[in-house]
Order: sequence, then structure tokens, then C-alpha cells
Amino acid sequence: MGYIQGERRNQTYLLPPAIDDYITEDHPVRFLDAFVAALNIKELGFHKAEPKETGRPAYDPADLLRLYLYGYLNRVRSSRRLEAEAGRNLELMWLMRNLKPDFKTIADFRKDNTRAIKAVCREFTLLCKKMDLFGGELVAIDGSKFQAVNSKERAFTKKRLAVRMEEIEAKIEAYLKLLDSQDQEEAELPLPQAKEMKGRIEAWKKRREQYQAYWRELEETGEKQITLTDPDSRMISRGGETMVGYNVQTAVDAKHHLIVEHEVTNEVTDRAQLAHMAEKAKAMLEVEEMEVVADAGYSDVAEIKQCEEAGVTVYVPTQNTSANRKLGLFGKERFRYEAEKDVYRCPAGKELTYRFATVEKGRPIRYYVGVACGSCSIKSQCTRNKENRRLTRHVDEGVMERMAQRMREHPEKMRLRKQIVEHPFGTIKHWMGMQCFLLRGLEKVGAEMSLGVLAYNLQRAIKIVGVKQLIAALT
Repeated sequence: MGYIQGERRNQTYLLPPAIDDYITEDHPVRFLDAFVAALNIKELGFHKAEPKETGRPAYDPADLLRLYLYGYLNRVRSSRRLEAEAGRNLELMWLMRNLKPDFKTIADFRKDNTRAIKAVCREFTLLCKKMDLFGGELVAIDGSKFQAVNSKERAFTKKRLAVRMEEIEAKIEAYLKLLDSQDQEEAELPLPQAKEMKGRIEAWKKRREQYQAYWRELEETGEKQITLTDPDSRMISRGGETMVGYNVQTAVDAKHHLIVEHEVTNEVTDRAQLAHMAEKAKAMLEVEEMEVVADAGYSDVAEIKQCEEAGVTVYVPTQNTSANRKLGLFGKERFRYEAEKDVYRCPAGKELTYRFATVEKGRPIRYYVGVACGSCSIKSQCTRNKENRRLTRHVDEGVMERMAQRMREHPEKMRLRKQIVEHPFGTIKHWMGMQCFLLRGLEKVGAEMSLGVLAYNLQRAIKIVGVKQLIAALT
């Protein structure tokens, strides 16, 4: 028995008379076309929303938007690849009506319409809200690091600059010593190698001057690092390794795991992002109260207090940074605070009373000291201090204690967090291929991320309700 045989390449077919016959009624491109057609391109702020009377006609921004939405929905983000797909992809031929813009036109559209693209993402979020695809009761917040268009070799901190300048000084000194020895041996006839070494020394001196200029810039601006290719990007840690990139924040609704809000930041940690993202999500969902769950990286008393004041109930694991616990001694969690008496009760049942208040690193702190530690039988398990055990308490630590109580009562919240918020980033990075950004600058990168988030939400909404129901909701 032979193999399945293909047909002859010169076989003649009676093909459908129209491209439209190839696109099924429930094909995603039909919704893309209808969605863009329903947008007010001018009000959203797209450039060239109104054609000029003179000059060469421009492409309709709506058509270029259709092209990008299709591209991000199908792992095609490069302007050159989009140009190629527009000429050979039957779905794009239908969507673009056989328009074939060049790659420069395609690239400029994304670069010049950053705010408008973000507004389009918001329009689809509002459509999902109109269709009741958000629950509005529980939202999970998380951050993920994305690679920027900037290598580690073109990113510097003061420490890194100091090391580089020391290395250059050592090289220059070694070469100068070598040149001196050659001059003594060949005083009348310098070797060709000497000229080459002098050239290298001059090059290193110029590089040292550049590093010194970067150092002065850090001193003047107060910044902790400088990146050259993409000045808005930052060196951040991802999976234990250092990379140059951006920290992308998302707030994901628990009902269908749709992204409610997102924002690209260049903050190296998530610590100061909780309240901002929670309030943005609450405003978008228009709810009076909302629960938010996040990982331990968001554990910050000021952020959690701000959430409480805004009507957001937070579930975040607290970070235990007790030095005593690392030494095998009693950690602070072993002490119970009694608000009525304003004292801490130690594991031995003794009191630590309030002594004084101060401000440390901008944080208002209250100090509590033991009164009977000297005669305590378990002092060796509690402190190495020769006198008494001391504890510090943030003035708003009651906020953290209330949250810790909620965490004990509802341990399932943290299990839900992983299910809700982690897979959207996995989908965006791996299914859509957005491991890194293609554009530079916080504003442009933000627009690129909006296209990724919009593509993710589109895919989810199509799976949940289908193309026809989404089109019907536009009217």
C-alpha cells in the first residue's frame, strides 16, 4: 500500500468567486472587522483620522489597526512580517480588502498612535463589561518582567561603573609599563606593536571619560541606574537573573480571567503597585467593594491601608524578615499584641511595654521593651541582647494584623490567585510570543502591551461567548 498522494501542481480548480466565501461566519476576523468599524477613530485620537485634501492619500488608520489586531492575535508583531502576511495570508486579504501597506507605514502607525491604541484596549474592556463578563467581586493582581530593547552591556549602576573604570585603569597601567619596557629596548626604532598599544590606550581613555560622564549624570539626577539604548528601561531581577526590561502589572477578574486593567512600569519591584492597580480595577468595574489577592511582593502596610480606605479588602501574605528567626530565636510572630493595654505578650506570658516612638527610613515606628527578661527561663531562645527583648511596631501595623487574620480564615484565596492571574502572563508570553518588547520608551512599550492585553482578552471572549454574540453586542 502506498502513501497518501497529493494533487498535481498544475491541477485546475473552480474556486469560489469571492474571498468572502473562504471566511466562515464565526471566524474571528469578522469580529475584528466589526469591532474596528464600530470605533470612533477620530475621538480615540488616531493620527490621520481625517484625510487631507492634498498630497498622497494615506492609509485609513482603521485598516492599519485591523492589521495590528490580527497580528497580535496570531503571533505576528513585526512590521516586516505583517507586510509579508498582508500579501499572502487569505484571512488578512479579506480583513484588509487586499491592501498591502509597506513595513514603514505599519511601524509608524504603532509608534505614532500610542495613546489611541491604549484607548482601543479600554474600549474592548468596556464591551466585556457591557456583556457582563466581569464578576467584580475578586480581582488578582500580579506583575511580570518583560525584556526591553537594551542589553545588559548598555546598562550601568554606580557600582558597575566603578568596576569598569577600575578595569580600564588596570589595563592602561599594564600597557604603559609594557610601552616603557619596549622604549628602553628599542629607543631608536619603536616597534609597530607600540603604535597599536597607544591606540588602544587612547580608546580606553575615551571609554573611561564616557563612564565618568554616566557617573556624573547619576549624581545629578539621583537615579540609581542608567540605560543607554532604551533610557526608560531598568535592570531588574527575573528568576534570579538580572535583565534589562519593564515591570508589567495586571489586574485580572476571577469570573472569566479577563484582564481588567494593566500598566507598564519601570519599577524594579511590585511593592508600591498594589493600591494603584486595585483602585484602577475598582473604578473600571464600578463596584463599591472588591476583594484583591496578590503575592508577598505586594506586602506593604501603606499600600494595604490605602486599599482599605478605598473599600478594597486585601489578601496578601506578609513577608517575615525577622533577623532573630534566622538565628533560630523567637520571631515576632510568636508575640501577641494586646491593643487594650498597648503591650506585647511574649511566649513566656510576660509583657513588653511601649517605651518611645521614632521615624526610621520615613516610617513611624513604636518601640516595645520587655520588663522581666533578665529572670526569664527561656531568654536564650528569645534574644541575644544582654538586657531585654525589644520589638518594633509600625503605627499602622493593625492593618497587617487584620489582613493576617483574614488570610488564616480564608486560605483558599491564595490558591485562587495562581489560577486567576498567572496564566494570562503565560499566554501572552508564550502563546503570543511576547517574551520581549519591540519598541523603546515607556509610552510606546505601554501601547505595545495594550495590543497584547487586547489580543488576550479577545481570545478569551471569543472562547466564552463566540464571534456572533460579540458582533451582536456591538450594536
